Amino acid sequence: MMPGEDEDDGGDLRVPFRATVAADAWDMIGTLPVTVLLDNVRSLYNVGAFFRTADAIGITELVLAGITAAPPHARLAKTALGAERTVSWRHVQTAVDEVTRLRGRGLQIAAVETSLRSLDLFEWRPHFPACVVFGHEVDGLTPPMLKAADVHVRIPTRGSKHSLNVATAGGVVLYELLRKYRALGGHGCR
Repeated sequence: MMPGEDEDDGGDLRVPFRATVAADAWDMIGTLPVTVLLDNVRSLYNVGAFFRTADAIGITELVLAGITAAPPHARLAKTALGAERTVSWRHVQTAVDEVTRLRGRGLQIAAVETSLRSLDLFEWRPHFPACVVFGHEVDGLTPPMLKAADVHVRIPTRGSKHSLNVATAGGVVLYELLRKYRALGGHGCR
């Protein structure tokens, strides 16, 4: 027998996560009170991957700033797989101005960047609602954005490369936020 096969059903044992008993513990969480702000993310595939992750986690909103592409776009849609139609999103011109607006709504602003003042992602105690900001794939976040953030958060990397692909980093950070929110009792539980 091959992995994933069962004698009783003779085929694929994969089912949507919501069909499993394990999903019950996560269903108590409504929308995760997290906004993702992409500041000048240039790759359409990375933007599409953020849409896909945002849909899987159930974040509040995805904000696209500067040169970050917005739907509709075929290459973005290729990795988003329809999530661009299910995730709340909007485009703004300037990320720093958007951070000021979001802070005015009570969001903690976290720059995902390695800096001298960065906290380890796994040690960070986020305040919800939160906004996590991701930057350009090569240049990272701008000095004005880093200055505007309430906290800098870094993902520990142990290899010769000192960073992750921005979309991969987004998945790591967002799932850690989901885990932490659930551990707090999911303040927004239904």
